[in-house]
Amino acid sequence: MGELTAEHAGTVAPGRADATRTLVVTGVNHALHDGYTDLIYVLLPIWQAEFALSYGVLACMRALYAGAMAGLQIPVGRLALSINGRTILALGTALSALGYFFAGFSGGVFGLGIALTLSGAGSSTQHPIASAAVARAYGSASRAPLGIYNFSGDLGKAAIPGAISLLLLVMSWRHALQLVAVAGLLVAAGVILLMPPVGEAIAPKRAATEPGAAGRGGFFWLFSIGVLDTAVRMGLLTFLPFLLHAKGTSVPMSGLALTLVFIGGAAGKFVCGWLGERVGTLRTVLLTEGGTAACILAVLVLPLAPAIALLPLLGLMLNGTSSVLYGTVPELAAPHRTERAFAVFYTGTIGSGAISPVLYGILGDALGPTIATTATALTALAIIPLAFALARHLAPDPAEHSTR
Repeated sequence: MGELTAEHAGTVAPGRADATRTLVVTGVNHALHDGYTDLIYVLLPIWQAEFALSYGVLACMRALYAGAMAGLQIPVGRLALSINGRTILALGTALSALGYFFAGFSGGVFGLGIALTLSGAGSSTQHPIASAAVARAYGSASRAPLGIYNFSGDLGKAAIPGAISLLLLVMSWRHALQLVAVAGLLVAAGVILLMPPVGEAIAPKRAATEPGAAGRGGFFWLFSIGVLDTAVRMGLLTFLPFLLHAKGTSVPMSGLALTLVFIGGAAGKFVCGWLGERVGTLRTVLLTEGGTAACILAVLVLPLAPAIALLPLLGLMLNGTSSVLYGTVPELAAPHRTERAFAVFYTGTIGSGAISPVLYGILGDALGPTIATTATALTALAIIPLAFALARHLAPDPAEHSTR
């Protein structure tokens, strides 16, 4: 992809050691926040039993966290124009940890809802600030680091809920939450003590006179691809257990099958971030979305054994596009709008993840899970023309440079 100079990134590029420290600290922070997000799924059955909550109220508890996290990302991006991102990230991480700490003391649904809202609000700082920090630290070479950063979130999704499940064998859920909250406070301290300062975003008035102040344009196409890509992923995961059950899997086998998808997905974020840096956004998106559609259709028609064997590849294709898209955000954004661009992008993708399963679910109720799953494959194919529209706003792919 095209080069981003340190000036275009909005700051002077730090040394290699500082860039590495930024990636390590933001990666650990990402793992913590994504683990906090998926930790709720482990706790919902416990809260239902203890507080006698209906499924609707449980869904509201999850929505309070996700809504606060999604809705505050754009304001956080604006706040980063006046406050250094490292400070915002550390405070947000501490608030997210304190939310879970207070949840451990909650005596009813009202207190639990407030605690989850606080935790979600703290997590709203993570994506826009940390992504922009990595992009500013690495400048034109940020694609692969952003892929590693996104991969770290998947590690947290596996590690923290798994750790809580083990802790629940030896202690109450309240004590387990307080323990994981203390870990979050330690991560917040690590951010403020170990992470190099995030390059200061250019003030808007000054930025208007800077070269490249308007960005490349094309963010609309990138945003649209991100929304649809998330819709494909969440829609398919909604129906995959039912499709596999129809082929003869047991409940434990369905869980193992989803684990294979998640393992492939974690690898996809890393591999496709690396691939996008070498062959460019367009080629990578064409490969991953075309591969996603082909794998979805193959899982529909194949017998059980080969369908399960295909799931890691499906996960890789299904999740791989996201790393390439995240790596393209700083290229299209104006230098002083990097945090805001990430905030808008993440808000759209998180919102799509919340809405799309409902829409595909309605389609599944009307026409059956097979048709609804086929619709996810068609959605993946619909991304391809959008990728060509996006490519007009991107610098030439690396492969093109190598042939000149």
